[in-house]
Amino acid sequence: MPKLTVDGIEVEVPAGATVMQACELAGKEIPRFCYHERLSIAGNCRMCLVEVSPGPPKPQASCALPAAEGQVITTESDKVRKAREGVMEFLLINHPLDCPICDQGGECDLQDQAMAYGKGFSRFDENKRAVTEKHMGPLIKTVMTRCIHCTRCVRFSEEVAGVEEIGALYRGENMQITSYLEKAVSSELSGNVIDLCPVGALTSKPTAFQARPWELKRTDGIDVMDAVGSNIVIGSRSGAVVRVTPRLDDDVNEEWISDTARFSADGLKERRLDRPWVRVNGKLQPASWAQAFAAVAKALEGKPGEQVAAIAGDLCAVEDLVAAKDLLTGLASKRLECRTDGAAYEGPAAHWRFNTGIAALETADVVLIVGADPRVDAPLVNSRIRKAVRRGGAVVFRIGEGLDPSYPVTNLGDDMGILANLPGAALERLTAAQRPALILGSRNATPAVLAAAHALAPHLVKDGWNGFNILHTAASRFGAMMTGWAGEGLDAMVASPPSVLFLLGVDEIELAPFAAAVKIYVGSHGDAGAATADIILPAAAWAEKPGTYVNMEGRVQRSLRATFPPGDAREDWTIFRALSDVLGIRLGYDNADQLRARIAAEWPELGQEGMVSASWQPAQLSASTPSGPAKRPVRDFYSTNPILRASPTMRACVAEILEGRAPAALEAAE
Repeated sequence: MPKLTVDGIEVEVPAGATVMQACELAGKEIPRFCYHERLSIAGNCRMCLVEVSPGPPKPQASCALPAAEGQVITTESDKVRKAREGVMEFLLINHPLDCPICDQGGECDLQDQAMAYGKGFSRFDENKRAVTEKHMGPLIKTVMTRCIHCTRCVRFSEEVAGVEEIGALYRGENMQITSYLEKAVSSELSGNVIDLCPVGALTSKPTAFQARPWELKRTDGIDVMDAVGSNIVIGSRSGAVVRVTPRLDDDVNEEWISDTARFSADGLKERRLDRPWVRVNGKLQPASWAQAFAAVAKALEGKPGEQVAAIAGDLCAVEDLVAAKDLLTGLASKRLECRTDGAAYEGPAAHWRFNTGIAALETADVVLIVGADPRVDAPLVNSRIRKAVRRGGAVVFRIGEGLDPSYPVTNLGDDMGILANLPGAALERLTAAQRPALILGSRNATPAVLAAAHALAPHLVKDGWNGFNILHTAASRFGAMMTGWAGEGLDAMVASPPSVLFLLGVDEIELAPFAAAVKIYVGSHGDAGAATADIILPAAAWAEKPGTYVNMEGRVQRSLRATFPPGDAREDWTIFRALSDVLGIRLGYDNADQLRARIAAEWPELGQEGMVSASWQPAQLSASTPSGPAKRPVRDFYSTNPILRASPTMRACVAEILEGRAPAALEAAE
């Protein structure tokens, strides 16, 4: 490990470290625009200049210079200061003076570094160049005259997202960053280039000119659009969510989030359920809470426990699930189900968990994807697989259909029977691998497929490594499984339908088999579940309540309330608590703290943030050999839950990215 001196401070750095990293270890701030810790080094902005001895008599770019034994680095000399001032002067030659109308204002790297390292004046009198705005789709707004050609967006698209749709045209002063043929960027992670852009060239189109960063209240939250559990910051103003941005967590989402997490916030104020409804003579009529509770009590009157059931949807917090379970327990019912995709996994947590872990997945050397499409189901899991392929040389096999995953993959076929009889090359690779990973899509986790997957467990589970993984798509699924919502199975419930059915935000299943049941819908949006319900109890959406969520790898995380629900809508657990009084069932908690204490008493691991422990137990499942094609993966990434379907931004993505409608036609239609 080389030792070097930075401004008189001796530091020791790992082999292969750069001079910039050495300076940061010494506590020195080095300005930069093109350099980013998670992207390859470009070395083209030249803002990170430092003096290096021994070396040439001019400052050098520290981001691209390897640290070496005996180097003496100077970061604050007059020569370095003048060099940085000169670089900043060049960067500002063509940059427009439109900070007052720029959405990046207040969190702009160029603003901050111009103040800290710039001259404060310019010696150039030439006219500034102008670049036409580029079309990158309904999510990214471009003002390319502001672009300083740092190429962060280009490198992110190529290296992390794996969708090479952003690049540079022309050379020298005429260079322009654009999407090829100016079509919408199709990556599910495209919005991250907004955070990466150090100037205002790329900003959020849906929130353009809506708010300044300092006007927003920042609330830490957890994304519920998939089961990754990405850490986010919710920016709200005047009681409405304005934007969502990522929060750093190297173990989960690094510093990226999916486009559905970032841009779906406008769906929180569309199609909302803000008052109770009761169906009278076949038609839903508005009602008071007292009338709605009375209707529920009448529906339950005289019904034995086995005639009452509940199904949990994809967006429920643990608090909602436990309160609903306590209510049904008081009604003598054990008919609870959360596996709305028809999955059959059960038993110990390790049998339905993403055991490898999201971060550890990038160290896998062989990956077998079965009946899943990570690019759509969990884009940030797909980015980890891509990193394993690009950096570690991992080999990926796939059974089933899916989009281009953005890395080389060997397709073994679409018949699920292949899992029980893997081709020789794939089985040899899996057997010889040090860190193999099986990723089984939840929607294809039938008894036969699970039996075949568990038969491979001896190859997957080794000392210090567990490669048996279920890829969930529902944010509520792991928490529901932990709290006892794995019941008889959806097929069994359809075969013996209840007389009264509670639906906790359930909009993704066919409800026709329950036509004879009294359906009580507890949810936030007027979607498929509310349309068929007999009684609607309006609930808070995910950003309008504090909640506990457990991601697919078993990580317990807390999300805080950013805003309050509209109208008469209430937090889900408070609805069940109030309903229990009407039904004569006393639940033992009156506030969120008491409810969480009740949860921690029965499930201690849910009482604190962190990983849920799950030791592997071999399973001997007797089932027939799987056969037939895999269930088709989700094609419409932008419409997988009622919030996304209510979002105007997500509808625009469907129209332009998935359906290929021209932007001009969309604008004319509006």
